[in-house]
Amino acid sequence: MKILLLGTNGQLGWELRQSCPRDVVIEVCDYPGVDFTRVSSIGQCLKNAIQDVPVDCIINTAAYTAVDRAEQEKEAAYKINHEAVAVLAEFARENGIHLVHISTDFVFNGRQYKPYNPGDIPDPESIYGKSKLAGEKAVKKILGNRALIIRTAWLYSAHGNNFVKTMLRLMAEKNCLNVIDEQVGTPTWAYGLAQAVWVCVQKKNSGTYHWTDAGVASWYDFAVAIQEEALAAGLLSKNIPIQPIPASLYPTPAKRPYYGVLDKRELWEKTGIKPIHWRSQLRTMLKELM
Repeated sequence: MKILLLGTNGQLGWELRQSCPRDVVIEVCDYPGVDFTRVSSIGQCLKNAIQDVPVDCIINTAAYTAVDRAEQEKEAAYKINHEAVAVLAEFARENGIHLVHISTDFVFNGRQYKPYNPGDIPDPESIYGKSKLAGEKAVKKILGNRALIIRTAWLYSAHGNNFVKTMLRLMAEKNCLNVIDEQVGTPTWAYGLAQAVWVCVQKKNSGTYHWTDAGVASWYDFAVAIQEEALAAGLLSKNIPIQPIPASLYPTPAKRPYYGVLDKRELWEKTGIKPIHWRSQLRTMLKELM
């Protein structure tokens, strides 16, 4: 099986390459080899990928993910999260290629206060969320049920920039931290998501599903767990106070969902992967940093 992977420089793209099954050949497509804000650049990348050997599946992990900056860079966010995705979907349709597209919990407004099902009506409140929803709609319009959309949340990895690595750095540098306790979701180790994606690729699953690790947490809970697990692993040498604060004390340009927990039971069942609690996944991931 030959896979065209877009977004290999990101956390999920990196984990997909690390966990690639032996019977899969990956063709990579990412910046600076392709400019995702230019249709012509994307098109050339896609044509090059199928020039010698046909592609069985496109996995798109490429995205504009700077949530706050997107409020000022709306055009760039839409070019990458919507227009580029439409190009991929059209290419997949024309060439009979299965498309797997990664989306986000930010397509919801976070005011439901119970886990979001894949079929719940999206209502994004940030430019990032709106641009990602536009990408989802493009995939569905062009490919219908012949593509797979996986929404995820709070992604982290040993690779790249993320909340876990930022907290570890700040905990080593500072004497105390303030972390928001009003926003609730589920941390997701990118490696676990990568494993689910590979199962879906092999099974050629289609439709819209959710994937995160099991359990829920606030950002404050997550930060406390990071410190405790890092201390136990020897990654930190001191224990500092972590204070819970309301979101009003840490205003950001983009509005974030207060409750972004996703219902992922359907995809857990389809993949046959046993759900693992986010804290156990965090503990395993931290070992990679030792």
